[in-house]
Amino acid sequence: MSKLLVVFGATGQQGKSVIEAVLGDEHLSKEYSIRGTTRDTSKPSAQQLAKKGVEIVEADVNDTASLEKAFKGAHIVFAYTATVYDGHAYEHEVKEGRALADAVVAADVPFLIYSTLPNGGKISGGKLKNLGHFDGKEEVEQYMRTLPVKTAFFAPGTFMSNFGSNMTPHPMGDGTYGLFNFVSPNTKLPLINTAGDTGKWIAAILSDFPKYEGKVLCAATALYSLNDIVDAMGRASGKSVAYIQIPEEKWRGFLPPTTKDHLAEMFQYIQDYGYYGSDTEDKLRWSAEQAHGKLTTIDEYLQENPLQLA
Repeated sequence: MSKLLVVFGATGQQGKSVIEAVLGDEHLSKEYSIRGTTRDTSKPSAQQLAKKGVEIVEADVNDTASLEKAFKGAHIVFAYTATVYDGHAYEHEVKEGRALADAVVAADVPFLIYSTLPNGGKISGGKLKNLGHFDGKEEVEQYMRTLPVKTAFFAPGTFMSNFGSNMTPHPMGDGTYGLFNFVSPNTKLPLINTAGDTGKWIAAILSDFPKYEGKVLCAATALYSLNDIVDAMGRASGKSVAYIQIPEEKWRGFLPPTTKDHLAEMFQYIQDYGYYGSDTEDKLRWSAEQAHGKLTTIDEYLQENPLQLA
C-alpha cells in the first residue's frame, strides 16, 4: 500500500513542483500517493492536479481543524508558508509556520519537510533587524526541531521568477535597459527555478529520508553576480542590459513603505554575509549535488520565460 504524501499549498510554485517531481519519478510515483491542499479546490490549477490523480482538499493555515484533517493519515508532509510583505512578515511566518508544525504533530504524522531560510539577524550578529521572512522561517525551523516529528529542510535561493516582476530591467530611454539596486554589482544571488526544480530536491529527501534528516538543503542552481544576471538577460533578450548601482536612499524611494526596510536589509545581508552565511558556496555546491535531475541555468530559464521588456 502506498504511503501518503501531503503537499501543503499544492498549486503554488513549490508545491506544484514537488507534485510533478513525484508523479514523474518511476519509483516515487509507486511509493507515494499524493494529497494536495489549497484554499479553493474549484480553481483551474487545483482541478488540473486532480485530473492527474492527486487528491485535492481544502485547508487554510489559519484554520487548525482544516490542517489536522488534511494531514490525517499522512506518512510525510511537505509544507511552506507564503511571504506577506505588509510590514509584519516575521509575525506571519512564525504564527503560520508554528500552526503547520502543531497540526502535523496533532495528526501524528511521522515525517515533515519544511521550506525554510537562514536567519540573517543571527548571522549578522544582530546588526540586521528587518529580515522578516528569513528570520521567521528559521525560527519555525528551530521550533520544529524540538517536536516529536522527524524533520528535513529545504531552503530555496532567490527565485528566477522574480525576473518577471521586481527584477525586470527598466527602459533607460535610449533603447537600453537597466537593473537598479544599491549593492555591489559583484553581489552573488543563488538562483533557483522554483517552479521547475523544487521537486528535484524534495525527491532526494523522499527517496532517502534518513540521509537528510535534520539537514538543510540550500537549494539553487549556482551563484550568479548581478553582473552575471544582466549579461544573461542581454543574451536572452538581444537587448543591451546593464546593472546600475545607485545610492541606497534613492533605491528605497522606489519601494512601498511596508517593504523598503525589509528588502534593503535583505540585499545588504546577501552582499555582506552571503545568502546562506559565510560558507554559502560550499553549502550550495553540496546541495546541488543532491538534486534528482539537472538544474535549470539562468540562460535556460530566460529562454523558456522571456523577459517582458517595455
